[in-house]
Amino acid sequence: MKLFALSDLHVGYAENRWAIARMTPRPDDWLILAGDLGETEEHLLYVLDTLGPRFKQLVWVPGNHELYALPRERGVPRGRDRYDRLVALCRSRGVITPEDPYVVWEGEGGPHVLAPLFLLYDYSFRPAGVPEGGAVAWAMESGVLCTDEELLDPSPYESRPAWCRARLAETEARLAAIQEHPTVLINHFPLREELVRLWRIPRFSIWCGTRRTHDWHTRFRARVVVSGHLHIPRTDWIDGVRFEEVSFGYPRQRPAHRTVDSCVREILPGPVRSASLGA
Repeated sequence: MKLFALSDLHVGYAENRWAIARMTPRPDDWLILAGDLGETEEHLLYVLDTLGPRFKQLVWVPGNHELYALPRERGVPRGRDRYDRLVALCRSRGVITPEDPYVVWEGEGGPHVLAPLFLLYDYSFRPAGVPEGGAVAWAMESGVLCTDEELLDPSPYESRPAWCRARLAETEARLAAIQEHPTVLINHFPLREELVRLWRIPRFSIWCGTRRTHDWHTRFRARVVVSGHLHIPRTDWIDGVRFEEVSFGYPRQRPAHRTVDSCVREILPGPVRSASLGA
């Protein structure tokens, strides 16, 4: 039994739905879905109902897109209520969410505590001279503005950074209570700023995470940290910990030969870094 991960399926695109429908079953294995499956409840359920039967267990964390309140959607919950609704839908399909007790992975490469997280961002991936309140204006100076500013309602919190701070406090306490086993930390947004390598739109970084998590990989004994959001799949090693960005991404960003099966990343047991490459 192996642990795999994939994110940013964006099944609002017909090409991505077609790809997901043809994903190879792995009925003995688990699959992490690290956010941005789509923008609506229908998108989320499409992924869960398509992939749920093909894997032994699904684990889900939300991205920013799942939390969008689209103008055409009337009467749907927003903000934290929307998140709670998505958690309920996942639970109705037997999917593990950030609101469930952390489970111990006993498959290949285990035991590890699997910790799905929902943390958001606080605009702290910005230069020291830019205040939090000026971060969006700073990004807009380069022509960059994230759709979250219009569609991601933080209610009942006063802002997305405020929601992020509340999630950080709650999650830190839960992670600190883990008494044994290394962890696999799973979050849609990267946990470290240097992983945000967006050469064409560098100021988009403010919507990509929080500096409060920079030491979580060592503080909470992670063996692997899983994230998405950047649409730049890659493996990095920091302090001997493997960081996996597992995005599938938009159709226009992928070469024609790149299938969803080629994007599924093995998390556990996963590769072992050669000693010759350092810590």
